[in-house]
Amino acid sequence: MPDPTQLALYVAAALVLAITPGPGIFYVAARTLAGGRAEGMASSFGTGLGGMVHVLAGSLGVSAIVLASAELFTALKLLGAAYLVWIGLRTFLSARRDAAAGLNDGSAAPLVGPRRAFREGVLVEALNPKTAAFFLAFVPQFVDPAQGHVALQFMLLGFVSVALNTLADIVVAVAASGIRDGAAARPSLIRRLREASGAAMVALGLGLALAKRPAS
Repeated sequence: MPDPTQLALYVAAALVLAITPGPGIFYVAARTLAGGRAEGMASSFGTGLGGMVHVLAGSLGVSAIVLASAELFTALKLLGAAYLVWIGLRTFLSARRDAAAGLNDGSAAPLVGPRRAFREGVLVEALNPKTAAFFLAFVPQFVDPAQGHVALQFMLLGFVSVALNTLADIVVAVAASGIRDGAAARPSLIRRLREASGAAMVALGLGLALAKRPAS
């Protein structure tokens, strides 16, 4: 492992990155506003597990292979983008259908549930090649080859980053659920929140589709 000073520097840098608003935070916020705290928390842990997929792939060299191949990178990002767009459209259209059926309060609406939200969080993060690029660019700066066990160092440091990201996502989920609960007395506002959340996820998917492969 890196020396204590280097490790402390890494944790500080990872914390700053974790609390910086980005696609992951916006995704969790959107899921929470659409489905409530339980789905938001489940999404947080799901994206955390998806992040660990990239940490493991990075430590084994798989991520480097994907990023080095324009075809693999494009295939992965388009698959991830299509999945995000599909989730967003489903959320948006579900809000519209529930409004037409008189389920505007959201309490009787057939939400996706925590289990599905968790699974979708895993896939959304695991299918995002930008996450792989982040870990390959950030973590190796703090790996000390002189200490040996480079892959293990990569995994441990990556785990720290994922844990901090997940903690930040949980805080966002709690805050977003407070906003949603505050709107519970206004059914039309709940519907608009769900529609806006769906639109936000579609926008995130389109943003991912336009992402460029990092220069090697």
